[in-house]
Amino acid sequence: MVARAMANCALGDLRLVRPRDGWPNPAAVGAAAGADKILNSAKIFQSTTEAISDLQTVFASTTRLRDMTQDVYSPREAVKRMRLDVAHGLKAGVLFGKESSGLNNDDVALGLGALTVSLNPKFTSLNLSHAVLVVGYEWLRLVDETPDVKLALPKDKWPAKMEDISGFFEHLERELDACGFLGIEEKRPIMVRNIRNIFQRARLTEQEVRTLRGIISGLTKK
Repeated sequence: MVARAMANCALGDLRLVRPRDGWPNPAAVGAAAGADKILNSAKIFQSTTEAISDLQTVFASTTRLRDMTQDVYSPREAVKRMRLDVAHGLKAGVLFGKESSGLNNDDVALGLGALTVSLNPKFTSLNLSHAVLVVGYEWLRLVDETPDVKLALPKDKWPAKMEDISGFFEHLERELDACGFLGIEEKRPIMVRNIRNIFQRARLTEQEVRTLRGIISGLTKK
């Protein structure tokens, strides 16, 4: 059903993280209703971080933010942001979670912001393919239009890829663990996510990531 929704909206880059029933999955072919090309070209990954490593702009689809502090975007606003970035040569994507439970907090924290569909507050249940279709429709609706703002964006100002951001986070967390800053075990997950959110909102460039890693290395030299 997700592949069918993507085909409806002229989207083709499907990435799956640890598919529950394995891959390829014959049951998905019937549900795709002819969108076999998308299924056949789907890429399989073992982690969310790996799946988005080459992207610069990522939104996380979720119905609630729990204990997190993150900017919240409607599908239309998120698509406008992605459309402008893609017009500048960047790569963008949206994370969707499991049908049953959605994205976990760690995955939501990987996004530039949270993408939330406004629905009847008394009934917010939305299945996965419907969520993909809502976002995909907004993309299709805008994709043929000229970006609202067309700016010259030199490559040295491009946001860093997620693989560079992830490497920076891992470096920072190692050193924070080493100095005891994250020493309270029950608070560690929330502290790590909040620290990640601070830097995600900044949209670091590759040069900024290198500078920050250099600062960390300089501060931690024996």
